[in-house]
Amino acid sequence: MVNRHIHGIGMTSQRTRSRLVERLRQEGIHNEAVLAVVRDVPRHLFVDEALASRAYEDTALPIGHGQTISQPYIVARMTEVLLESGPLDKVLEIGTGSGYQAAVMAALAGTVFSVERIKPLLDQARQRFRELGFKNIRLKLDDGHPGWPANGPYDAIIATAAPEKVPADLLVQLADGGRMVIPIGPQGRQMLTLIQRNGDEFLQQPLEAVSFVPMIYGGR
Repeated sequence: MVNRHIHGIGMTSQRTRSRLVERLRQEGIHNEAVLAVVRDVPRHLFVDEALASRAYEDTALPIGHGQTISQPYIVARMTEVLLESGPLDKVLEIGTGSGYQAAVMAALAGTVFSVERIKPLLDQARQRFRELGFKNIRLKLDDGHPGWPANGPYDAIIATAAPEKVPADLLVQLADGGRMVIPIGPQGRQMLTLIQRNGDEFLQQPLEAVSFVPMIYGGR
């Protein structure tokens, strides 16, 4: 019964997931390791049961508290961009949300340190990770702007909420040679941006227009 729950049936089956992967491949995702993880991680367990039949559509879905689970294309795109620099030992995620992005990243990296400001979402994500057997995800209830300096520096930083400008605290937690992918800008004018650290230089490269929830100060 547990396997059926995880692997899914009908609209949450492996066949449905494989169709999603083919769509992502057509949309330009080329990293086969990322595509394999997107196929294998049960996204339907990261959304409300009433939305499970839509889990493998390439769309963002509400998860409560004014937050969303990112569309699979964006999850795959951000993950692929970070992995272009090679293997990742430590990754910092700002905005745990449902936990889906952290789960995808944890299947491809050493340890994921994820910060979430909304306690009910963090508690739900922790329970999902426990049920799915993830042991390399560390969680913290906090505002995302300060990051998690105690465990830095990080090979990669990924943000699933958009500040209007990059928090300086996140930049200094990026290891030399590390990469950050983060949406930047006000709602309606956000740009997914790659930031690469080279010593004291931070090189920014715009990737594509996106729409994320804003990065907000304070927890609740």
